[in-house]
Amino acid sequence: MLGSRLGPAALLAAITACRAAEPPPPWSEAWLAGEAERYLGATANRRAALEASLVNPDNVYSRQRLKSYGRDTVGWDALPVWNPRSRPIDRAAADDLARRVWPELPAERLWDGARPANQAAWIGLGRRVFFEFPLRPEFAMEHVLTPWSASTELADDAAANAAALGVERTPAGDLPGLVVFADVDGQRRVGITCAICHTAIRDGVVVEGAARRRLDLGSLRLRYYRDTGTVVDAELARRMATWGPGRADVTEDDDEDPVAIPDLWGLRAESFLTHAGTIRHLGPAALAIRQETQLLHASGLRIRPPRELAWALAMYLYSIEPPPARPVADRGAVARGATVFDAHCRRCHGSAGYGGDPVPVELVGTEPALANGRARGTGRYRVTALVRVADAAPYLHDGTVPTLDVLLSADRLALGFAGGARGPGPVRGHRYGIDLPAADRAALIRYLESL
Repeated sequence: MLGSRLGPAALLAAITACRAAEPPPPWSEAWLAGEAERYLGATANRRAALEASLVNPDNVYSRQRLKSYGRDTVGWDALPVWNPRSRPIDRAAADDLARRVWPELPAERLWDGARPANQAAWIGLGRRVFFEFPLRPEFAMEHVLTPWSASTELADDAAANAAALGVERTPAGDLPGLVVFADVDGQRRVGITCAICHTAIRDGVVVEGAARRRLDLGSLRLRYYRDTGTVVDAELARRMATWGPGRADVTEDDDEDPVAIPDLWGLRAESFLTHAGTIRHLGPAALAIRQETQLLHASGLRIRPPRELAWALAMYLYSIEPPPARPVADRGAVARGATVFDAHCRRCHGSAGYGGDPVPVELVGTEPALANGRARGTGRYRVTALVRVADAAPYLHDGTVPTLDVLLSADRLALGFAGGARGPGPVRGHRYGIDLPAADRAALIRYLESL
C-alpha cells in the first residue's frame, strides 16, 4: 500500500529514514556512545540505572548508594570533583622513594578535560585510570617502599619485603598499581590504583586484568603496625592475619567475610557483579556506577571522580582480553571432558565466559558469611566464570581450595582434611563433580585447563 502512494525515489527515502531511526545494535560503538550520553547526562538516568542494578536494596552496600547517589545537589553528587596529579612508580620513582626523596609529579592532571571522541579513546583513557587514578593513600605500601634510612642495605631490605608480600616489579623495575600523587590536601603520598589487585606479572609480562594472588595486604599492614609501634586493635590484627595472599575483606560491615581477588576479563558476559551477585549487570551504566562509587568510597568520601573517568574505566574493563589458554596436550581427554562438562556443569556455567546467574547459598553449600552478610548479601553466590580457570587458584569465593583436583575431590569434605589453601579443616560445599568416576574427573580437569 505504501508503494502505491509513493514514487520509487520517495519510497527509497522512506525506507532509508526508517533504517536510520532503528537503534544501533547493542555493544556497537554507536550504542555505547548513546549509553555514555545517558550516563553522563541527566541525574535521573543515573539514579534509575542504580536502582535497577541493586539486587537487595536492604544490604549496607545498597542502602548507602540509595541514600547518597543520584541526588543531584546533595549526597555524593555534592562532593568535590577530583582530577589528580599522579605518577606511576617506575624504577626511577622507586629509587627516589628508597632514598626518602619524593619523586617529581607531572604538571598536568590525569585527564585533560576533553571527552574522548571514539571508543578507542575512551578505552585508552580508562587504561590510564586503571593504572594511575589513586584509590587512596596506602600507608603500608608507603612504609615498605620508604626505608627509615638511606642506607643501601635497608633499601634492599625494603624491596625484598615488598616483593615477598606481592608488591610485584616488572623486569624494568616498574611497580604496577602504585603511584605517587598529590592528595586532596596537596601532600605527596604513595597510593594504590585498581591495578594493584588486578594485574599480575607472569614471565616478566604484566597481565592486565589478572588477579594478583600474591598480594598480601593484611600482612603489609601488620608489618607497618609492627615496625612503627602503631597500636592496632587486637581483633582487627587477628583478622588481617587470616586474609593471606590474594584476598581481603573490603565489605561495608564488621562481619568476617574475606573474598578472593577475581580476574576481570569477560565482564561483558557477566549478568551480575561481585561475588554475592550484589549488582545486576543490566548494561554499561551499572558497571560505570560501580566504578564511580568504588572510587569515591575508597577515597573516604572526600571526593568523587569525574564521571568521564568512571565511564572510561568501565570501557577499559570491557576491553580486557584474557591471556592465551594453556596448550592442549591430550586432545582426547579434553574432548571427553567437554562432554562431561556439558552433562554436569553447563547448567550453572552456561554463559559465554562459562559463568552464570547467582545460585542460592543453601544450594551451593559453601561458607555463607558473605552471601548472607549485612554488607553485600543477597542470599546467593554468583557462578564464577571459568575462562583461564587453570590459573585462577585458589578457588571458591573465599579462596579456600588450592587446586582443581582438590575442588573435585571428596577428600576436602572430611573433618581431618589438611590440604586447604587457608589451613586445616574441611572445605565444604560445591559438591558438583566429586561423585564422578575418576576417569571423568580427570578428563573434566583437562577440559577446564583448556578454557
